[in-house]
Order: sequence, then C-alpha cells, then structure tokens
Amino acid sequence: MESRDLEPWNTGRATAYGAAIGAVAAAFKLFAWWSAPHALPAIASELVGAALAFALLCGVAAALRNLIARRLIWPKIQ
Repeated sequence: MESRDLEPWNTGRATAYGAAIGAVAAAFKLFAWWSAPHALPAIASELVGAALAFALLCGVAAALRNLIARRLIWPKIQ
C-alpha cells in the first residue's frame, strides 16, 4: 500500500470538484437539444442548485471517508 493511499482527502478540493460536476450536469440537462428553452433565472437557479448539491455531496463524502479512515483503518496500520 502506497503512503499516498493513507493521506486524508482534501475536502475543499472534493467540494470544488463536486460543484464543477454539478454545474456541468445541470448545463447538460438544461441545454440538451431535446429540452425546451428555459428562462435565464431558471437556468441560473438550476446551475447554482446543482452545483451546491453536488459540492455538498462530494464534500461530505470526502469528510466521511477521512473520518472512517482515521477511526477504523489508520489505527490498525500503525
């Protein structure tokens, strides 16, 4: 097992990546050719909402991974 595998995940980076993924997913959904045209406020709220939701999801997942690794895995290794 590499020492890099034992490092905690950066929750800030995971949150930023989650926001980017959420924004891209919302943009794909909104601007798809089979989708009806949307008003600008609807587009903005959809992009912001998806970005915040994915950011929260990824940030919590990284924090949970760090908590589990710190409590259960790393004490057994040392």
